[in-house]
Amino acid sequence: MNGFKNFLFRGNLVDLAVAVIIGTAFGAVVTTFTSWLTFQLPDATKEVFANTPNSFGAFLNAVISFVILAAVVYFLVVTPYVKAKERFFPSPAPGTPEDIELLRQIRDALVTGTPKA
Repeated sequence: MNGFKNFLFRGNLVDLAVAVIIGTAFGAVVTTFTSWLTFQLPDATKEVFANTPNSFGAFLNAVISFVILAAVVYFLVVTPYVKAKERFFPSPAPGTPEDIELLRQIRDALVTGTPKA
């Protein structure tokens, strides 16, 4: 069970899942925008906001869907994930990491010429 918890919180599993979801939704926005931008109206009486695949209405619908999906993912996935990650794996205290301190001691010993035991 501990290994599974580490897999969920230490890896980038949730980050990748969020990226795929948001990327797919943004892809729909780009597709509908491109479709709307390259669509040529054969007759001027056609409604601009009709929900055909090549209309501004479809693009607006994709943008609104993207914003709603992003809000849902943020509030129902990202926020609880960040809180759980801080609870189970708190961030290290600020200060100099142990390996940097060791390298400084080695540097100081080389400068003075006396080894520290």
